[in-house]
Amino acid sequence: MIQRRTLLQSGAAFALGAPALVGFAQQSVTLKFHTFMAPQSNVWLNMHKAWMDKVTKDSDGRIKFEAYPAMQLGGSPVQLYDQAKDGVVDIVWTLPGNTPGRFPRIEVFELPFMMNNAEATSRAYWEYVQTVAADEFKDVHPIALQVHGPGMFHMRDKLVKTATDLQGSKVRGPTRQITKMLGYLGATPVGMPLPQIPDALSKGVINGCVIPWEVVPSVKVHELAKFHSEFEPAGGALYTTTFVMAMNKGKYASLPPDLKAIIDKNSGIETSAWLGKVQQGGDAAGREAAVKQGNTIYTIPASEAQEFKRKARLVEVEWVQDMDKRGFNGKQLLETAKALIEKHGKKA
Repeated sequence: MIQRRTLLQSGAAFALGAPALVGFAQQSVTLKFHTFMAPQSNVWLNMHKAWMDKVTKDSDGRIKFEAYPAMQLGGSPVQLYDQAKDGVVDIVWTLPGNTPGRFPRIEVFELPFMMNNAEATSRAYWEYVQTVAADEFKDVHPIALQVHGPGMFHMRDKLVKTATDLQGSKVRGPTRQITKMLGYLGATPVGMPLPQIPDALSKGVINGCVIPWEVVPSVKVHELAKFHSEFEPAGGALYTTTFVMAMNKGKYASLPPDLKAIIDKNSGIETSAWLGKVQQGGDAAGREAAVKQGNTIYTIPASEAQEFKRKARLVEVEWVQDMDKRGFNGKQLLETAKALIEKHGKKA
């Protein structure tokens, strides 16, 4: 009797298209997310984890993540983009500028005094790539493109009030355009990934660094540098850095349509803008950490910013020339980026 009932139930399920089994057939996926950011950082907690949590929720738990901050899966920050490209991991968040010259057209957003606020400039960055530089990230599936809030100076032993104050100081920069800028401002530029800053500052390998306020606590810069110089908003933002959240193309292509749609829903211009906004939103807490430490914070007035702008302008000139040599219209790319930044937000 039990055997007959089982057979009848099986037959009924088959006749009805096995609705009881459809749920089991729904595909789930676990994605490996890898980045260099520290697990206690604002970026990891409020951007990366928040994004992963939303994707998991939107997919009713069918997209899960194995989350690896601080390069826990191995390799160096410089290798992150290729880890996504080659399928070593599924999703990364990294600086394209870690590999100098590999993504030349997006460097326009890292030119001195280009950005306004991070939310607006992130929107501009996404639109710029979609319209004039789509093949820049052809080896991966871009999820979001964003920038951080205004970058500024953090020095161990010297307060920077004018560009002249940078002479004789070794200052870390994150990308080739920013290290060029530091050189033109009179510093000795040193390129290095973010995680190396604390050791380099403590050992005197560098005298200072440029990073946004938001990153300061995660690399303990407020404990290692006594002097901080920010720019008055009217004078503009010294620089920003471009980031990319990218997925392995094969992994994205392998997702069933409904899960692709979840990734798509959490990608694009709005996700880029949100990431930029959240990252810059962490600036106040980073600044407060330096205040509590009793450090000196100086705001460079708009009048003094003119000297920085004048000396740094050669970076823009050289970038345009570099684009021309590569077969792009450098002036047109620069004007496009500036127009998009203006379109998406008010000047800082």
